[in-house]
Amino acid sequence: MKAARETSGAFDIRLWSGGSGGTPVLYLHGFEQHPGAAPFLQRLAERHPVRAPEHPGYGSSSGFEHIDDIFDVTLHYRRLIESWNLGPVDVVGHSLGGMFAAELAAVAPHLVRRLVLVSPYGLWLDEAPMPDPFVMTPPVLAAAKWADPARASDETSAFDAAEGDSAATFRALNLAAATKFLWPIPDRGLQRRLQYVTAPTLVLRGEADGLFPAAYLNAWTSAVAGAKSLTIPGAGNLPMVEAEDSFITAVEGFLS
Repeated sequence: MKAARETSGAFDIRLWSGGSGGTPVLYLHGFEQHPGAAPFLQRLAERHPVRAPEHPGYGSSSGFEHIDDIFDVTLHYRRLIESWNLGPVDVVGHSLGGMFAAELAAVAPHLVRRLVLVSPYGLWLDEAPMPDPFVMTPPVLAAAKWADPARASDETSAFDAAEGDSAATFRALNLAAATKFLWPIPDRGLQRRLQYVTAPTLVLRGEADGLFPAAYLNAWTSAVAGAKSLTIPGAGNLPMVEAEDSFITAVEGFLS
């Protein structure tokens, strides 16, 4: 996986890409940061052309001042996919990226062949409120994210690889951008639009995920026609890092 820059309308973004073979895979990252050339992306690239853009406003990707709401992000990704001229893509979205992926599949169903949502934001259940990561202390957030908080260093390594010497600065900018969509609650009306998703959909959750309550698996599979869910043992909010083999098996099995 190699990083490069790509311009799409008013947005100048970083994008990691690599691989060849079957249907292209678009990976949309979570609310904290882009994982860079993470091992799980490199493994996906063994069978697919993978493109993993950084969200506008994250890291060194510009254009956040042109985003007023969730639809601006959705339309940005629609235009980006169309500019590639590759036809429909498989979309894998994690956390905030899962929200963006689901919106994309609803607004531009002709561009999404299959959809994988990993602990996605976007829905809200009064009986099971989503935890607010922005008010958690670092130890509490680590305990919520990981089945084994000692694995947090694995994510830190990926983050540093993506951001370099400016990691601390970029992290502050990233979280500020994330609040636009996730605070005070991550409900932007997506529930009403999920009826328009036609792509076969898989919703994944790590068994020990403290940021994505188990009740939301049923909420997602009820809202998206034909959607399936899978729980990955031995993982929290980052199964692609903490249970990489199980994550790759689940995603590859579904995409194929």
